[in-house]
Amino acid sequence: MQFNNLKHRYSKSDFTISYPDFVLNKQEHLLIIGGSGSGKTTLLHILGGLLKPTSGDVFIEDTSMYNMSEAKLDEFRRNHIGIVFQRIHLISALTVLENLALAQYLSKQPKNRSLLYDLLSELGLAEKVRKYPNELSFGESQRVGIARAVINKPSILLADEPTSNLDDKNSEKVLALLQEQAEKNNASLIIATHDERIKRHYDNVLNLDDEMIPEGSE
Repeated sequence: MQFNNLKHRYSKSDFTISYPDFVLNKQEHLLIIGGSGSGKTTLLHILGGLLKPTSGDVFIEDTSMYNMSEAKLDEFRRNHIGIVFQRIHLISALTVLENLALAQYLSKQPKNRSLLYDLLSELGLAEKVRKYPNELSFGESQRVGIARAVINKPSILLADEPTSNLDDKNSEKVLALLQEQAEKNNASLIIATHDERIKRHYDNVLNLDDEMIPEGSE
């Protein structure tokens, strides 16, 4: 992945952020850190194809994300990018297994129930396949979110504040799960967070408090 000349303008405030250019090689990981308002979640959403930048572009495997139609971008995102959101947003009317099957179906991947079961078992959720989201603990919901993000074997795995509100022990567990799944799928892992505890795990760090260039009103 690489991103060039990225800028995003917040329409409500007329405030524009310019992000530094960056190149991430295949299977490398990146930690994006910064305080509240530094633009890290905005950048993650741009990299995930969820928010079109005011200017600039993102390339994944030499494919320009923001020079394609919305329909093509949706398809590209489903097949190449997995996202673990800070709020998991599971569909409440579907079981754990059905939530994963839907992600597989939407990406137009072949149905593979054994893959779903294997992944849930690997994440310690084998006994939760027929449970509904409201029957899960926070940690279980988070693991289902990770499973959903990696079910289609993305080349890029994005995680927004995955250790927010977790103690040290559970933070380590979540980081280990994310890294294990990224490595299993030969994916690059990009984490956006304000959690300083994570820094020691990564050599590749983009600190938006240092790098961000606010342009103010235009």
